[in-house]
Amino acid sequence: MNIESIKELQKKLSDLLGVSGHEEEVRTFILEEIENRGLADKSLIDPLGNVLAVKEGTNGQNRILLDAHIDEIGFMISHIDKKGFLHFVSIGGWDDRILLGQSVILKSGDDQVFHGIIGSKPPHLTTIEERKKVVNISNMYIDIGMTSEDEVLNNNINIGSIGTLFSPFVDFPNGMVRGKAFDDRTGCNVLLHIMMLLKEKEHSDTVLFNFAVQEEVGGFGAITGAYELKPTMAIAIENTSAADVPGIKDSENPLSIGKGPAITVADRSVISNPKVNKRLIKNAEYENIQYQYKKPMYGGTDAGKIQFSRSGVPSTVVSVPCRYIHSPTSLLKLDDIYKTIQLIETFIRNPAKI
Repeated sequence: MNIESIKELQKKLSDLLGVSGHEEEVRTFILEEIENRGLADKSLIDPLGNVLAVKEGTNGQNRILLDAHIDEIGFMISHIDKKGFLHFVSIGGWDDRILLGQSVILKSGDDQVFHGIIGSKPPHLTTIEERKKVVNISNMYIDIGMTSEDEVLNNNINIGSIGTLFSPFVDFPNGMVRGKAFDDRTGCNVLLHIMMLLKEKEHSDTVLFNFAVQEEVGGFGAITGAYELKPTMAIAIENTSAADVPGIKDSENPLSIGKGPAITVADRSVISNPKVNKRLIKNAEYENIQYQYKKPMYGGTDAGKIQFSRSGVPSTVVSVPCRYIHSPTSLLKLDDIYKTIQLIETFIRNPAKI
């Protein structure tokens, strides 16, 4: 494991299109990585579409679930007008203020990719008062350069076709990268690297993996995946909002880029289990791995769903700091991913004997 391998995998995962409920492209890539590299003792796709995997431990007394969701927020075509413009509804939590003028990527029914632009009433045709208001999604459309409803339909774009905002993967200074869908392809990156490390190392506890679908619309894949895998404890691996930017007070900033993985004590979906957090913290301190706390009570993750599985699963969240989540593009520091992998791998080995 090194920064270059992390960056290479982050780019591959970021470039994939996998809007909630339509994660086939991401699911296929991840399953092929697992099976071609021999990273698990068992791997499968469950009926809902999760990629599940098991790496058996030497005693298997504990069954540690690591969960990262593979879906991203996006949109679905809801209407095609006579001139070929596409109306749409959101899938997941977009901020309407940032949508106008954005580039989009759209997939047809036969998996062809089309590019487009989100438009609305042109600024020079609006009044001053209209320009002061946020345009509602219902008043936006997508222009893909086609000139009629028939042309759109003939290209197998129809009601229910999906897409998302498009942003290429780019290197930034100071070991940072930007790209789309870092929430939560970053978590998928962490899980795949953990699997690579475990292939080479003996571990006592059995480790379970859920590359989960439909987190952005309700955490549904986490529910079915945890039920199937029967964990005794769980960690959701996420990207989460770093607000170390102008205009935010230190007291309001949940966490910061460049300070390592963030351990959640509580968010809007889960009160993290103290025993699981203690094992994380003691092992991090034992091996001198940098970490930070994510301040409560921001956000929610798959951990909120996993904790209710069967008779209950002690759960927590470990997050990689990321700026501009749920926007066209996100920004993070590769070293934070590296340290997150270190933290989770150390948690599994448990040298502090917690």
